[in-house]
Parts: sequence; structure tokens; C-alpha cells
Amino acid sequence: MAEIKFKLRKDDLVEVIAGKDKGKQGKIVKIDREKGRAIVAGVNMVKKAMKKRKQTDRGGIVEIEAPLHISNVMIVCKKCGPTRIGYKIEGETKKRVCRKCGEAL
Repeated sequence: MAEIKFKLRKDDLVEVIAGKDKGKQGKIVKIDREKGRAIVAGVNMVKKAMKKRKQTDRGGIVEIEAPLHISNVMIVCKKCGPTRIGYKIEGETKKRVCRKCGEAL
């Protein structure tokens, strides 16, 4: 399967626009380009049974972030909130900009 290009990157502040956590915000921890999914900090928490790996590890049920589909998150602009991403070419650099106000993201 081909690797898909996304406008979102790691450490972007995003808001969930669909699903059980709609309206929640968090930073992107990891993006899986193969499956088209992103893990957002503090969003889509699921309980998982973890096995003890070492003597110092704690087994039991832990809460971890499950991946969300990339289409269910939207980048948050500092000025105008959730928005789409546009691009502006300044000289030889390509910058991501807010589609509503034009501010650099």
C-alpha cells in the first residue's frame, strides 16, 4: 500500500470533528501514513489489558490513546479555531497557512 501525504504533522494542535470525542483538542503524538490514522494526546482513550513484561513492570488494565482516522481531526488556528490548511510560497519556502485568516500555522 502506498504512503499517503497529509497536511497534518506531529505536534500540531488538532480538534476532533467527529466521533465520541467530538470537540476535544490535543496534540498529534504519532501519524501512521500507511493506515491514514493519527494518535492524539488525551483523545480516544481505550482500556487495554497489559501483560507484565519485566519484574518492575505493572501489569493490569491501562488506558491508552487509540488511533483516530486523519479525516476526523482538524488543525486549530490560534486566531480562528478549527480550520483547513492552505499553502503559500514565499521565496523558496512553502508555508502552511490558515484558510480563514491567512496566518502561518
